[in-house]
Amino acid sequence: MIDLDYVLPLRWERDHGLEELTAYLRRLARWARVIVVDGSPPGLFDRHARAWRGIALHLPPDPEVMAANGKVAGVITGIRRARSEYVVIADDDVRYDAVGLARLRDLLADAELVRPQNHFRPLPWHARWDTARTLVNRAIGADHPGTLGVRRSFFEAMGGYDGDVMFENLELIRTVRAHGGRERRAHDLYVRRLPPDARRFWAQRVRQAYDDLAQPARLAVFLAVVPGLAAQLARRRPWPVLACAGLAVGLAEAGRRRAGGRRVFPASCSLFAPVWVLERGVCVWAALYWRARGGVRYTGRTIRVSAHSARRLRRRRQAGVSGSLGARKPTTLCEPSQNGLTAERPHRHSATVDRPGSMVRPS
Repeated sequence: MIDLDYVLPLRWERDHGLEELTAYLRRLARWARVIVVDGSPPGLFDRHARAWRGIALHLPPDPEVMAANGKVAGVITGIRRARSEYVVIADDDVRYDAVGLARLRDLLADAELVRPQNHFRPLPWHARWDTARTLVNRAIGADHPGTLGVRRSFFEAMGGYDGDVMFENLELIRTVRAHGGRERRAHDLYVRRLPPDARRFWAQRVRQAYDDLAQPARLAVFLAVVPGLAAQLARRRPWPVLACAGLAVGLAEAGRRRAGGRRVFPASCSLFAPVWVLERGVCVWAALYWRARGGVRYTGRTIRVSAHSARRLRRRRQAGVSGSLGARKPTTLCEPSQNGLTAERPHRHSATVDRPGSMVRPS
């Protein structure tokens, strides 16, 4: 058993994939303590409790954690119940193995936050399209995976992080930096991720583009894509367009070759880079439209802010404003039973990175 707690925030509207996830949690429980924070409707919650009894500590989000983004409420609830200093946060489509967990635990020994690298397996066409985004991100900095490692004591000391944002992983990373924490970008720690189905892939396009509202330089680049393409086509000048497409492929290929990425990212993914750049160039305009209308819809709520700037988070720290952690709730809500770990459901009323695993300190 690795000295590690694994926090899985979850909210399902249907149980497609329950058997596969249960099998994964059963394997995972041999390597780490598993905490599933389940915001699913009551019927599904009860079914999950039966499936995961004896495998994981299964509980609902703490009701006093106010967060528009339910994942943040799940993370905070899970970290409150963690016993280890070392905690993995992972989406429900992330699939670690024992070697990856052990490596992440080792990296957390001298960092407050570790950012691994996800890769899709299997790789249908839309996963290759989305992988192009990952490769471009790797070429110019680092990707934002669906899993992070954090130090529990540091997370609690900084008061958690703001839950009223869309891009919650970036918010957590920036909050750790704003409080003086060290981030390790583990470009060579490859963690498998299950791809979404094609329907969900299309549904995520604008929501993912909304994340760029928190990254002004990226936003400016992508806002120029469609007007620039239209201008060149109007002048019947295809060569600048082809040159930009070649640049996108070259960037993606550089990201693929970084830190041994060729063993998990097929070359065909780089060829999707121009398609992804065009997609993002269209979708950022849609994201701006939704921002002007008050925000983007996510799990039944409208969220306006993508993520707060590093400068604002530093000002909040200096002013003594904490995140969403709030007062620590007694953990008597869920206790291990003789038959396994179960839960009683309550009554309802900037730095440069140039090598794998390099350390990033806040500027």
